Amino acid sequence: MEEVQSLVLHVDNYALSAFIGYLLLIVIVGVLAARFSSQGISNFFIGGRKMNMLVVALSAVVSGRSAWLLLGFTGMAYTIGLSALWAAAGYITAEFFLFFFYAPRIRRFSEKLDCITIPDFFEERFGDKSGTIRTVVAVIIIIFMLAYVSAQFVAGGKTFSAGFQMTQTQGLLLTAVIILFYTVVGGFLAVSVTDTIQGFIMIIALIVLPIITIIHLGGFGEFYEQASLIPTEGGRFTGAFALSAGALIGFLGIGLGSVGNPHIIARYMSIKNPAKLKMTAMVGTGANILMALGALATGMAGRIYFPDLSFLPGADPENLYPTLAGEHLHPIMFGVVIASIFAAIMSTADSQLLVAASALVRDIYEKMIYRHKELSQRKLVYISRWFVVFLVILALMLGFVAEQLVFWLVLFAWAGLGAAFGPTSILALYWKNVTQAGVISGIITGAVTVMIWVRVDFLKEWIYELVPAFILAFLVTWLVSLFTRKADNNDEIFNQIIHTNQK
Repeated sequence: MEEVQSLVLHVDNYALSAFIGYLLLIVIVGVLAARFSSQGISNFFIGGRKMNMLVVALSAVVSGRSAWLLLGFTGMAYTIGLSALWAAAGYITAEFFLFFFYAPRIRRFSEKLDCITIPDFFEERFGDKSGTIRTVVAVIIIIFMLAYVSAQFVAGGKTFSAGFQMTQTQGLLLTAVIILFYTVVGGFLAVSVTDTIQGFIMIIALIVLPIITIIHLGGFGEFYEQASLIPTEGGRFTGAFALSAGALIGFLGIGLGSVGNPHIIARYMSIKNPAKLKMTAMVGTGANILMALGALATGMAGRIYFPDLSFLPGADPENLYPTLAGEHLHPIMFGVVIASIFAAIMSTADSQLLVAASALVRDIYEKMIYRHKELSQRKLVYISRWFVVFLVILALMLGFVAEQLVFWLVLFAWAGLGAAFGPTSILALYWKNVTQAGVISGIITGAVTVMIWVRVDFLKEWIYELVPAFILAFLVTWLVSLFTRKADNNDEIFNQIIHTNQK
């Protein structure tokens, strides 16, 4: 018994050492980025539009994945098998096309009119001097990003609790402190560089774990043979189409959320040379594919090792990833796996903190409250840092008192932001006849449709709420724009968009 306890302690120390090494690296990046981020609000929130291709590629894809890929997607693959790949195919395809077509247009237009945030973009696109559209967009962003960040803190608490025998409260607080430090100190540059590092960690962990697991099973042939014998409700475990039509469309529709989530769009605005976005698309898509295939293989191999849910902690398939790693990896590599989960959490939470803070500082404080007063860039950065602290405190409070509500809002936020800002921003960039009234109507339609859809059981079971909400928001934006066109002429601004993208 003493030998077993000694072995467990030995394993924990190895894993803890690897994890602490990762955390020290993240903190160093924050310190090194501090001087650059202190120079102005553009540097703090979008890196002064000086980010290189690799940083933009990896930070864009990992900031959109969060712990859902490592815990939720692997759990999905454990449950339904190969057909889970369609959930990844949706966002991989969507983000590939966003890099090619959407990103160059919004990058050049945002630079020409000095847009730092999404509310900036909408206000400049329609020449709105009243602040109406900026306020609507900023409020929606703040509400949903706060819930997002809170959920990431809770997930970090659970990771620390499961991996290093902490209480969940201790883990939650430690998660918040680490993310707060390098986000406040280093701003967008630190967040993007750490996201890139975290992207490499996630890729390594998602390649190594399934390969070693499949080798332990006897090789790929043995793995496939055993997997093909597993029954599922929809058909074969190894069948790619063991889904209903509604489920398939819903899985593919997950990608529609990418175009409307501001923390992903901010990456497109930040690249130094927009001409390199096509190559960025290749790098980012490659990373997306590697991570998705690794998570898919992990889930399917895990079903063979743990054929019954009762073998997993809490009988929860989302505990598969760390549990499988503990069974098959050296303690140091297990520490890397825990780091990869935390990396996924951090890469999303830090980006969302900056987006929420930018909405408060840039869109509410600077452009609304003090719009007639010139504020120094250093003062705005100083205020931004304090707003990040304020948001972290709010997110912690929400995480402590409303855990279930937070996780419901996370699912709603991805769909809600995607449906509200996805179709409206696409039309704003590509259709000259879209109007401010149309965009505001579309934003509200997208968010409200998602909220109603998820509360109606038969609708929720039929198809993922983002798909119908996205379509309805697009149609409403188009129809209202047709009726309000005469009162809202902005051909000149739209021509600027076209001109900047022909250079």
